[in-house]
Amino acid sequence: MIWGMTESTFTLVHVLLSLIGIGSGVVVMFGLLTGKQLDAWTVLFLVTTVATSVTGFGFPIDHLLPSHKVGIISLVVLAVAIGARYAFHLRGAWRRIYVVCAAVALYLNVFVGVVQAFQKVPALSVMAPGRPNRHL
Repeated sequence: MIWGMTESTFTLVHVLLSLIGIGSGVVVMFGLLTGKQLDAWTVLFLVTTVATSVTGFGFPIDHLLPSHKVGIISLVVLAVAIGARYAFHLRGAWRRIYVVCAAVALYLNVFVGVVQAFQKVPALSVMAPGRPNRHL
C-alpha cells in the first residue's frame, strides 16, 4: 500500500496527474505565447505538476533514481514559478522568470513521461533508443 492505495491505483493517480499537468501546461504555454493569462489553467498546471513530482517520491525505492533528481529539480523550478506568479505578481523580471520556470517544469514533466513510457510500455520498450534491433 502506498498512501492508502494499492501500487496500481497509486500509479494510475500519478500518471493521471502527470497527463493533466502536461495537457494544462500546453494550454498555459499557448496562453503565454498569445498573451493570455488563463488563470484557471495556470492553477491546474501548477497544482498537478507539483503533485506529479511529489507523488513520484511515493513509489518504493532502494536508492535515488534519475527520475527523483529530475523531480527535485522540478519542485525547485515550480517553487520559483509559483513565487514569481503569486508572490511577485509577474512584476518586472519576475514575468520572464515565471515563463522560463513554467516552460522548464512542463519540459521536465514531458521528459520524464517519455522516458517512463519507453521503460514501462512494452510496445515502446522494444523501440527504445539504444536497444539493439532484435528483428534483423
